[in-house]
Amino acid sequence: MIKIKNSGPIDRILFYILVPAMFINLYLIFIWSPVERMMGEVQKIFYFHVGTAWVAFLAFFVVGVFSVLTLIKPKMERFIYAGISAEIGVLFTTLALTTGMVWGRASWNTWWTWEPRLITTLILWFIYVAYLFVRKMDGSWEKIAKLSSVFGIIGVINVPIVFMATRWWNTKLHPVVFGEGKDQTGGGMEPEMLATMFFSLFTITILYVFLLRKGAQIEKMREVIKKAKNNVINKIAS
Repeated sequence: MIKIKNSGPIDRILFYILVPAMFINLYLIFIWSPVERMMGEVQKIFYFHVGTAWVAFLAFFVVGVFSVLTLIKPKMERFIYAGISAEIGVLFTTLALTTGMVWGRASWNTWWTWEPRLITTLILWFIYVAYLFVRKMDGSWEKIAKLSSVFGIIGVINVPIVFMATRWWNTKLHPVVFGEGKDQTGGGMEPEMLATMFFSLFTITILYVFLLRKGAQIEKMREVIKKAKNNVINKIAS
């Protein structure tokens, strides 16, 4: 049984926080934060890159949690939340890869390099694209939910590999934002840049939560309508 809740105070609070936060974030990025000396204005794409990468990791972690719960006891609501979070995760991974390519073109003079974090991120993207395709297979939703949950768990195992790739393979190409030691936090950024980065992380996280809740509500309504149509068809057929 799927329970559909109307947009309550939580959704309104998220919306009222999200809208001004997005405008403030744009102001901090393009006006308040200083221009990086070496890369210039192109460096500002960094704030979107880090934010979208973080939300992608968060989204896939949520998929992993609901995938485990689904394997333990399949429920349509768990199946829906896992799917919506995966869709958002794939979207934000695509944005992270795209912004990373723009960054790479300006920093490394190439759109793509076979650097460990880029490779592992691309593998992560393929895993969850496959996950979304599995969810569209024909068959009972319980079987599809269990099968897709396996992909969801495999994918979330790859998340820490992506995060640690630059450290494990000791690559110097990809910048380390959260390194070890006091002097490494923020990758040596100026305080204004660091503050802007954290506010961008906050804003994009709120956007993820808002999209997850709205997406789940829409998907639940689709399932209710689908069941109602099937009931009508069965009654007419009988």
